[in-house]
Amino acid sequence: MAKRDYYEVLGVSRGASGDELKSAYRKLALENHPDRNPDDAAAEDRFKEASEAYAVLSDDAKRTQYDQFGHQGMGAGGAGGFPGGFQDVGDLFNDLFGDLFGGRMGGRGGRSRGQRGADLRYNLEIDLLDVLEGKEVALDLPKMMVCETCTGSGAQEGSEPERCGRCQGTGQAIFQQGLFRISRPCDACGGEGFVVRNPCDDCRGSGRKEGQKTIKVRIPAGIEEGMRLRVAGEGEAGISGGAPGDLYVVMHLKEHPFFERDGSDLLGEVPVPLVHAALGTEVDVPTLEGKVKMRIPEGTQPGKVLRLRGKGLPSLNGSARGDQLVRVFVEVPTKLTGRQRELLEQFAEETGTDVSPVTKGFLDKLRDLFD
Repeated sequence: MAKRDYYEVLGVSRGASGDELKSAYRKLALENHPDRNPDDAAAEDRFKEASEAYAVLSDDAKRTQYDQFGHQGMGAGGAGGFPGGFQDVGDLFNDLFGDLFGGRMGGRGGRSRGQRGADLRYNLEIDLLDVLEGKEVALDLPKMMVCETCTGSGAQEGSEPERCGRCQGTGQAIFQQGLFRISRPCDACGGEGFVVRNPCDDCRGSGRKEGQKTIKVRIPAGIEEGMRLRVAGEGEAGISGGAPGDLYVVMHLKEHPFFERDGSDLLGEVPVPLVHAALGTEVDVPTLEGKVKMRIPEGTQPGKVLRLRGKGLPSLNGSARGDQLVRVFVEVPTKLTGRQRELLEQFAEETGTDVSPVTKGFLDKLRDLFD
């Protein structure tokens, strides 16, 4: 049966780059790997065909020879096996996939003993004062910890894990399948390379047990909603001597009864009686550090925003603090007495547009629009 064109096998153009060749091969190799298709003999043939094509086209010299002379230019190897002296598809596959299929193919060393512990997430509620000043918090963190009884070995005191006799400590069992040497995790030791004959009573041989640890974390001033602080090594303990995971503390800002945050600025609203807004006054305004006096200018309009400089929040990089922005809410009186109503009606009769600039401007726009 005639051999298919290598470019056709990989599904790429003749001008494909090295990255395009690698991507195409990875896809085909994953789809057709014998471990993933134990009942499909044709998958193994497709896997070998793709590996042969990639072995040639990924080598510049072989690719040039193939482009000029086709399969005939590959010599005897072109009729079967792997051309140009390529003897072991495991070498090629391992370079691209590493331990994806449970250890390196061809038995060139098992996977290392030990598995990294899981990362942990802790959602921490903070308030605006914490953002202003920063703080140190103590977190009570339940997690898997190294067993103190066996110090993580999983073995009873006075004994040690033994090297697996079946895989000789490599953690891998090797099978020959045609041209391929395929390795799988050793079923005797679960791929660890070691066997615990006398398991620890406290952790039942796992080397870990549930516990709780108090961890102190410094919250920097200026931190923002959703930011994460990474605490290295404070996740769950590793398995079989593996490294511990990390802890990620995620910030969530509590809602404040008066302020809204806008970056480093704070926004709040104060009610001002109608008369005071018209005549001007001085009011007490809350800040994160206590009350301050703020002047309300004469003729202040509803929605006017006044600024208290430097009364906002610091930024995370430590630059100057933001401002506090105070929106004026002009309070219209309700439930007037007879005398109050009389005075307001008298005020309405005596006022004109000269004391109502906003109204005057609005009327002028209407006049321009409809005249």
